[in-house]
Amino acid sequence: MQQFAALLRKDNQPVRYLVVDDSVFARKNIIKMIEMFGGEVAGEAGDGLTAIAEFNRTKPDIVLMDITMPQMEGIEAVERIVRQHGDARIVMVSSVGYQENILAALQKGAKHFVQKPVKPEVLYEILRYVLGDDPNAAGAHVALAGEHRA
Repeated sequence: MQQFAALLRKDNQPVRYLVVDDSVFARKNIIKMIEMFGGEVAGEAGDGLTAIAEFNRTKPDIVLMDITMPQMEGIEAVERIVRQHGDARIVMVSSVGYQENILAALQKGAKHFVQKPVKPEVLYEILRYVLGDDPNAAGAHVALAGEHRA
């Protein structure tokens, strides 16, 4: 198992995450990765409506949000969260890697995108980039987010 340096906030506290996916299996998988990165789970949600309520309740540092969910899609949830909280940091996590979905999510305020199945080393680099620790980490090439970089 690869070792990762803990990702910490600027105040040296663990990064707090909200994990949003309608699949319990996918949420548990992402939570395991978050814990490997030294983070803590502030909350979980299985749909976009619950994600908005949980964001307001927990005030996480980063949201990891699926796109395709019941009741409210991830893209609409991103738009609503960002409208209320302009500094929200949301990373889309989806197997639906259609370019138009990725672009729509970014236009609504998402900071990045990671393709399922999520690889820990890819998610780690994207989180470093979104947290602003390393401007070179993960690059800005969203289309390459699920691919290995040389």
